[in-house]
Amino acid sequence: MNIQSNISREIFAPQDEKLLVAIEVKKRRKRRLPFLTAGRKRDYVTFLCLSVTNKRPSQVFITKVKQYPGSPRFTKRSQWSVEQLRRVDGINPNKDTPEFDLGFDHNLDQWVAGSSAEKCMFVQILYHACQNYWGGKLGLGAAGSQKGPGASGEQPDPAGAVEKKKAPNAPRPTEFVNCQSKLMGDACSVNMVIYRCKIFLNRMKNTMIASPSQLEIAPSTKFFKPVSSPPAQRSVGSVVRRASHVLSDRDFRVARQMAKQRR
Repeated sequence: MNIQSNISREIFAPQDEKLLVAIEVKKRRKRRLPFLTAGRKRDYVTFLCLSVTNKRPSQVFITKVKQYPGSPRFTKRSQWSVEQLRRVDGINPNKDTPEFDLGFDHNLDQWVAGSSAEKCMFVQILYHACQNYWGGKLGLGAAGSQKGPGASGEQPDPAGAVEKKKAPNAPRPTEFVNCQSKLMGDACSVNMVIYRCKIFLNRMKNTMIASPSQLEIAPSTKFFKPVSSPPAQRSVGSVVRRASHVLSDRDFRVARQMAKQRR
């Protein structure tokens, strides 16, 4: 069972929520002096998850989940609703990069995904989840949260304008900036297959890179046993001796039978 399935079973299934996507992320921080970060250890792993409730009307949540070293369990740390999400910044609209920002009501989180493909997959699923949520809540079309009232040549409703003036604090759709057009297009399923393949290949590459280092460290560990250890040599030698005894006994019996037949 993969990590996303484990997170879904432990964190979201008990809350009657469906996990849409989970990616591993790290905080994007400015470079600091070595002596300032020497005593700081961050061995835990952070996952950014996007989920939707099974009950109607559906709610969309962004949840930060952590896994600490030595523990197979996952811990839920923070959660925001999509109404608190004001802006999604893709950083570079012309290139696949792992960096992205999530701007909420009172804070800005700057993240770096495990790979560019993971970031693209997360942003694409988040975009379509926001489209569906705001489309149902505000009565907008598929692209209503991205277009203005006069984008299609229609005249704005005066009554609607009056209502907007009366409710200045009304929730507004999430804004996506500096995001590639392919992440907000209609080829969702095709792009998703490509991103998942890239994520799988990237993980395989990391595993192959980590394997030689593990092999070099293994001889120096306390539990390492050399291949040609004395107990292994003794066991192999006893097996050889037993095999030779069996073969010699067999040859002796065959020779004795042949001698009897000649008599």
